[in-house]
Amino acid sequence: MKLKKIYEEKYKKLLLIPILLLIFALIQIALQYATTGDFVNRGITLKGGATITIEGETGMTPQEIQRFLTDKFPISDISVRTLSSAGSAIGEIIELDTQERSEIDSVIAVLKDRLDLSNDSYSIEIVGSALGKGFFIQSLIALLIAFGLMGIVVFLYFRRAVTSLTIILAAASDIIVTLAIFNLTGIKLSSAGVAAFLMLIGYSVDSDILLSTRVIKRNDGPVTERVYGAMKTGLTMSATTLAAVLISMVFIQNDTIKQIMVILFIGLLVDLIMTYIQNVGILRWELEHKQK
Repeated sequence: MKLKKIYEEKYKKLLLIPILLLIFALIQIALQYATTGDFVNRGITLKGGATITIEGETGMTPQEIQRFLTDKFPISDISVRTLSSAGSAIGEIIELDTQERSEIDSVIAVLKDRLDLSNDSYSIEIVGSALGKGFFIQSLIALLIAFGLMGIVVFLYFRRAVTSLTIILAAASDIIVTLAIFNLTGIKLSSAGVAAFLMLIGYSVDSDILLSTRVIKRNDGPVTERVYGAMKTGLTMSATTLAAVLISMVFIQNDTIKQIMVILFIGLLVDLIMTYIQNVGILRWELEHKQK
């Protein structure tokens, strides 16, 4: 097959694909930071704000409520999503990027007038900016520690600088590109999303270690056969995980779980490129150099 021939013979040129993806991802994150002052769209739990939870039927869709509130308060950053239980909508969640009680009361007054709310049909939760920022910083520290420990374990296992750095690079590229694509979706990152990125480190490293072990530590057959053997196992694992994630994205209406599934879905697709193009290319390049 032509694609197989290109994959086997033009692996150095194929490295341009993950390199360009990584460059574009870094550009997107830099632009995100330049325009918003932050490298990711943070939700209320990570930056502070107020959450108004309305229970019961409102007579309006989340999109209609958001348009209505945006028209009334054009300066405020407002998002509305459905509150669901067992797949059924049981209310609405309105998120505001303010902790000022006067502004929150203004929104409540408008909602009462438009939706005919009673005092016991809604609740308010306020997350301070210091608390949200503190949790965000702690989450970043947790990600860095997890990444650092992963790098140490990989180096102790392979004891080869190039192989270890290749695995770490693939995992880092996966996280960076996934973050950039996630930013483009417009979804705001919550604490659950941070957990998804931690899970993604594990998924990414798992496939990279499987590949590197087959290619570096085994000598049964040509390099390409070892790559295809690792690919067969790795793609089976990824396909089953992607299928489970996709089903969850379609059938589970809970926004927290859906955000986790979106991040994992993007990350697993990106990981296929980083593992079987970037990692394979560098490993083959290393082996070819040693043979010469």
